[in-house]
Amino acid sequence: MKALVFDGPGRLALRTRPKPVLAEPTDAIVRLTTTTLCGTDLHILRGDVPAVARGRVLGHEGVGIVTEVGPAVTRFLAGDRVLVSLITACGRCGACRKGLTSHCERGGWLLGNQLDGTQAEFVRIPLADNGLHLVPDAVDDEAAVMLSCILPTGLECGAQNGRVAPGDVVAIVGVGPVGLAALLAALLYSPGELIAIDLDDHRLETARGLGATAVINSGDGKAAERVMELTHGAGVDVVIEAVGLGTTFDLCQGIVAPGGRIASMGVFARPVELHLERLWGANITLTTGLVDGRTTSRLVRLVASGRLDPRRLVTHRFPLSQIVAAYDTFANAAQNRAVKVVIQVDNPGARPDRAG
Repeated sequence: MKALVFDGPGRLALRTRPKPVLAEPTDAIVRLTTTTLCGTDLHILRGDVPAVARGRVLGHEGVGIVTEVGPAVTRFLAGDRVLVSLITACGRCGACRKGLTSHCERGGWLLGNQLDGTQAEFVRIPLADNGLHLVPDAVDDEAAVMLSCILPTGLECGAQNGRVAPGDVVAIVGVGPVGLAALLAALLYSPGELIAIDLDDHRLETARGLGATAVINSGDGKAAERVMELTHGAGVDVVIEAVGLGTTFDLCQGIVAPGGRIASMGVFARPVELHLERLWGANITLTTGLVDGRTTSRLVRLVASGRLDPRRLVTHRFPLSQIVAAYDTFANAAQNRAVKVVIQVDNPGARPDRAG
């Protein structure tokens, strides 16, 4: 089969690899029809996730057809159309019983990390009963693949960890794919104002089109002042950090209101400062976390009902044969006006396409 292989920092290649086989009774094999690229994949490519070994097939998002199941799999059959969750979970260990499936003793984030992932024609899914979700006919591939990672992350680590409530003033720092997913998730809770902050004018335009009430380009270093002007000096009730840099984390600390919440979603590769000399008495809450995927089934229902349309995040499409070019497009998002890049696995004759 064809698969996208990580050859070390800055190096990727589309290679022929053996088709995966069942290794445990709880496994399933899925033939991918659609996958996508994640900002975390770029972090791996840059060398920010040293646990990922050279030779690993990347990718933790996908939609496809089950081709084979182990004898202990009870929820899925060959022929089922499924979406792949980025989180693998046994459902039985202490972490899973606490709802922290991302810290499962037998799982967590494995695909495209510790195990070969979904940027390939086939993938082996361990603990398949908890790692797959049936996709109804009303949900197409492009919508479904957005529910593998970024929409659950935006909902769980952004809107829910930030406890967004009706009427809240919410700021999202960084409106790349996961930040825009957090925006869509926050809108489910009817915030009073939703402020998008980024360096990329195209992404800010996209955020406004999705429902942001105000957008701020932070390139002049005055984003905090602008937020304070918009909130008449009060700051925001919830700020969602979706970048993973010291500068963006500092901005969050500078605009959160007393009693407010900072929900951190970014992947941080370097230490940052927590300014307790300013915040020790501000009654703020800071949350971090890896997505658990506990909301995936709920998101599938929201998409099927028409309440949520994550396809609006898709800007580019490539066939699997051109996935290396897709990475280049995604890595240079501002230049290419890219948000979410979809890979069409089962359509080898497809041509690269920029969504209109």
